[in-house]
Amino acid sequence: MPSAAVESFVTTQLGLLELERDAEVEERRSWQENISVKELQSRGVCLLKLQVSSQRTGLYGRLLVTFEPRKYGSVPVLASNSFTSGDIVGLYDSADEGSQLASGILTRITHKSVTVAFDETHDFQLSLDRESSYRLLKLANDITYKRLKKALIALKKHHSGPASSLVEVLFGGATPSPAGDTYPLTFYNTSLDTSQKEAVSFALSQKELAIIHGPPGTGKTTTVVEIILQAVKQGLKVLCCAPSNIAVDNLVERLARCKQKILRLGHPARLLDSIQQHCLDAVLARSDNAQIVADIRRDMDQFFGKNKKTQDKREKSHVQNEIKLLRKELKEREEAAMLQSLTSADVILATNTGASPDGPLKLLPEGHFDVVVVDECTQALEAGCWIPLLQARKCILAGDHKQLPPTTVSHQAALAGLSRSLMERLAEQLGGGVVRMLTVQYRMHHAIMQWASEALYGGQLTAHPSVAGHLLRDLPGVAATEETGVPLLLVDTAGCGLFELEEDNDQSKGNPGEVRLVNLHVQALVDAGVPAGDIAVITPYNLQVDLLRQSLAPRYPELEIKSVDGFQGREKEAVILSFVRSNRKGEVGFLAEDRRINVAITRARRHVAVVCDSRTVTSHAFLKALLDYFTAHGEVRTAFEYLDDVVAENYNHESRQGRGQAGVKPPGGAAPGRRPPGSRRPAGGRGPGAAARPGLQELGGQPSGPGGTQGRDGADRFRALIAEFAASAQTQLEFPASLSSHDRLRVHQIAEEHGLKHDSAGEGKQRHITVSKSSPPAPPAGVGGRALPPAPPHPVQLERPLDEGGGAQPDPKALPLDRLQREQRGPGPQAKSGQQGRQKLPEKKKKKEVKGPAAEEDFDALVSAAVKADHTCGFAKCVASVATLGQLCLHCGRRHCLSHHLPEVHGCGERARAHARQRISREGVLYAGSGTKDRSLDPAKRAQLQRRLDRKLDELSGQRKSKRKEKEK
Repeated sequence: MPSAAVESFVTTQLGLLELERDAEVEERRSWQENISVKELQSRGVCLLKLQVSSQRTGLYGRLLVTFEPRKYGSVPVLASNSFTSGDIVGLYDSADEGSQLASGILTRITHKSVTVAFDETHDFQLSLDRESSYRLLKLANDITYKRLKKALIALKKHHSGPASSLVEVLFGGATPSPAGDTYPLTFYNTSLDTSQKEAVSFALSQKELAIIHGPPGTGKTTTVVEIILQAVKQGLKVLCCAPSNIAVDNLVERLARCKQKILRLGHPARLLDSIQQHCLDAVLARSDNAQIVADIRRDMDQFFGKNKKTQDKREKSHVQNEIKLLRKELKEREEAAMLQSLTSADVILATNTGASPDGPLKLLPEGHFDVVVVDECTQALEAGCWIPLLQARKCILAGDHKQLPPTTVSHQAALAGLSRSLMERLAEQLGGGVVRMLTVQYRMHHAIMQWASEALYGGQLTAHPSVAGHLLRDLPGVAATEETGVPLLLVDTAGCGLFELEEDNDQSKGNPGEVRLVNLHVQALVDAGVPAGDIAVITPYNLQVDLLRQSLAPRYPELEIKSVDGFQGREKEAVILSFVRSNRKGEVGFLAEDRRINVAITRARRHVAVVCDSRTVTSHAFLKALLDYFTAHGEVRTAFEYLDDVVAENYNHESRQGRGQAGVKPPGGAAPGRRPPGSRRPAGGRGPGAAARPGLQELGGQPSGPGGTQGRDGADRFRALIAEFAASAQTQLEFPASLSSHDRLRVHQIAEEHGLKHDSAGEGKQRHITVSKSSPPAPPAGVGGRALPPAPPHPVQLERPLDEGGGAQPDPKALPLDRLQREQRGPGPQAKSGQQGRQKLPEKKKKKEVKGPAAEEDFDALVSAAVKADHTCGFAKCVASVATLGQLCLHCGRRHCLSHHLPEVHGCGERARAHARQRISREGVLYAGSGTKDRSLDPAKRAQLQRRLDRKLDELSGQRKSKRKEKEK
């Protein structure tokens, strides 16, 4: 036996477990000592102001208490939280900050109530008042850590026993034995595909180890159930485990349908209602010894009552002796009943830690099990897997090491190897000789699956014909709209100024702009007929989860909104992902974990929508490949198509791939043609009088690529065409429907840069863009490299009619001085060069060039107009003077009269709200005067008081001197 390898592994793992345990204890200690209960509730680990709504005896003698939020007028709803069934919770009295009243196991939680099971004994009886207020706090589980350490110590000492040969193989001391003879199998599940049948045969023929690699949607659990059924058919005793109760219960439900003799170990409070009948407590309640055990318990209750009443020492001693004898008999009867139940079961199921030998399994003889099956092995700590593995000579591991690893609290321990699963280690060390991969998936549309297949699974996955082409519009009652007709959708916020919140807590990020976009897309799907229960909204950050729940949960209570980690193992018809990160540094945080992105994308069956800032996330190679795939095989939209009040960033030739500086929105609010959320876009058709310009058709129709159809050259051609159009007398520019999604995105961005209106129309392959001049051009980035303040979102009013060339004379107070000068000078050299080849205007429509004194007079008039505009209220149609009375807006940089100075009045309301949210999160100040009161004295006031004090002292001193002189006289 490779004792050196085992000892090294055990020593390392014990040290990492100590780091993990210390991190969790420190986290919980800081919760209770340094963090208020309100902050704990905001973090999702505490529930406040609960009252008892009901209590009953259930779960085989345990007390079940249901708590609800205290009613204050409206319908009570629990705060957003991270509680799940099976969590250990502490119960506290809200009026008392002292020790906890009791600890229990959470059995059920909804958005309105939470149910907890308490174990009552003769020494402890829980008494709760319905009028009192309580709180629940999530607690750490010491038992789990003790069992993990005990398993590692047992592994170190395991020189002989049923698993000795298995330990040698798993630590490289021996090579796996040759596969045994295979016999033709009669499969219970006749619908298994070829890869599943091969995996079943391979697992049964292996002597020590078999690994079933099941990518998302490939029927891994179905294959594991078939392996267990075939093993039982061969007369083998099977111990089946998984890291979570929900994964074990899933296997119990599948096996129960096949009428197998199964037994589920574990606390009944942690089990689903549907499988309660298979748990050990229920089996014992139905056994022959149940009545005898009940009689013994009744006798014990009677003796306990006598012990409390009697005062005689001799009689008290006699009663206590009787109680001891009854306890001994009760223990023997219960153990006999448990042993009978355990030995009669063909399959025993438990969590990894629930299979500990210090539990019911201690009653079984050594070597009772022939094979151990560990499902979802990649989500379990390796130390946890060794608890069941030491009880059999053969193991079958199932999972997907390309999905999320085990969850850990200590980042240091995770980096040192604690988060590396047993299956991942063995797959890398032993290779394909012990691994069989399932290759046919039954969940995702082909376009969704293909990305995961190419990026992580070597291109080996294929979509079953039943799911390869299914879309949302194929569901009953769902209308055929643009949203329901595409499997992949990318909503790009690049250049729209929808940045992430700047939070002090680096572990949590939020993005209100993406929340709004997700809101609109969810509404579009629901309006098309997709049930909210079939939609999931997933994001990597807990703060974004809270923001999304606050926005969506009231309207769509059935909509699931969770973090990526909380949705592993699940699936939905439609999944909307919010990547959150949008910053100029290109920081992606949690998104850099490739396996997290794999889990997020592969939860969807028919539709995936990704909302992200492409300029931020493409700084990471894996994410860039994902966006390139969506660009090539899906539909790409910009946030401009959804939101009317986004503040555009400057897109120029140099910063398009970099981190361009923050820009401004065009004064006219040059918003593209938007549509109400959920409505269908009008089909086809070009606008009246919109003749397509020569040369536009050649821009489309070429193969799509990661950067669009044309790459940098194509973008330059779009830029040149739009610049030429902006400087021309034409009012409308039509782009062909042959452009790719990414090229349409570029057209939207470049048109926004030039302050032009850009509308998308048509469906599918008929989608095309029309650029028009209904709004004035966008202002420049500024003078001297400084960005100008953003303009309010209301349209600019035209005070003068259109000139002969078709251009509009804009309101002077809406334009900066240098812009007005350029309007008077006419187009620059670049624009003039772009006008070559255009049809010349008739001579009578050409403007005469102004020279000499007239030009100077025009310049003086221009300066006067600019000064006048500066002294006039910045609100459209308002001519009030602000030279004497006016307020400067911090958000748009313009002065407004007292009637229009509020941001919500003149159009800066959304920016004011965003600024207020950031200030609240950063400073804790809701409005002026709120938050912690600053009691320090103002310096000017202090100086004034000091001067008054000095004068008073001088006066008193003068009075004393005069009195002294009078006495001397």
